[in-house]
Amino acid sequence: MNNNFARSCVRIICAFAVVLMAATVTSHVYAQSPSDADLIKQTALDYIEGWYEGNAERMQRALHPELAKRIVRTDDRGRYNLGQMGAMTLVEYTRMGGGKDTPKDKQQKDVTVLDIFGNAASAKVVASDWVDYLHLAKWNGRWVIVNVLWELKPKTK
Repeated sequence: MNNNFARSCVRIICAFAVVLMAATVTSHVYAQSPSDADLIKQTALDYIEGWYEGNAERMQRALHPELAKRIVRTDDRGRYNLGQMGAMTLVEYTRMGGGKDTPKDKQQKDVTVLDIFGNAASAKVVASDWVDYLHLAKWNGRWVIVNVLWELKPKTK
């Protein structure tokens, strides 16, 4: 086999591998503007900061009216149940003070945008006492939270 031909084949294979890896790495932001991740993060911050501030308007802005917020719990017999609330309940809890009693230095609000595809996205919020996994949708041109699955952090001793 001709050495020039072999080198050309290796170059073509390497170039194809690079293109394939680049496509795989960027597939989670398919057809998105660079600002979508920022808008999703802002929605998540409206949610968690609204809670800490007791700001019902900010909380309501972050939520789809048909929000489902759920947590898996176990009772003292070890039976599982699903605790849930909707948007109106969460907005009312926020209006009644929400997390205003949480000291400023304990108000953790770490937001990570996990994935974006079309009009759907996932994000994670690490708060003071719990972790929220958010599903967001681009609804009427803006990102809103439609589902939250959350879990309490273990109590520190």
